[in-house]
Amino acid sequence: MKPGLTGITRIIAATRNSFRGIRDAWIHESAFRQDVSLSLVLFVLSFFLAATIVEWLVLILPLFLLIIVEILNSAIENTVDRFGGEHHLLSGRAKDMGSAAVLFCLVLIAIVWLSMIWSKYFA
Repeated sequence: MKPGLTGITRIIAATRNSFRGIRDAWIHESAFRQDVSLSLVLFVLSFFLAATIVEWLVLILPLFLLIIVEILNSAIENTVDRFGGEHHLLSGRAKDMGSAAVLFCLVLIAIVWLSMIWSKYFA
């Protein structure tokens, strides 16, 4: 077991680190701010579109997934940038794969939301 904080002290420190990560993502990552803004708008709209709690969850869970994946993508990009600015095939590949993960989340959101809108208003 690695040495360090334990119990409630570890939980408090981990929570503090998590909030620092969210703050840093907001300050330094414009894509994170854009994704959060999109998610907030859709979150509010979800209350008008969903008729049941299950429908509401179907609408909002991909929004949380987008934020999670965007933070992980930013972490990958920061780590790659930390180890050098020169172009390297694997560095570019890692950044592109992180970006692709975000793209898949956006596609998922579009599919879920458009399907829900279609079934409510056009089917």
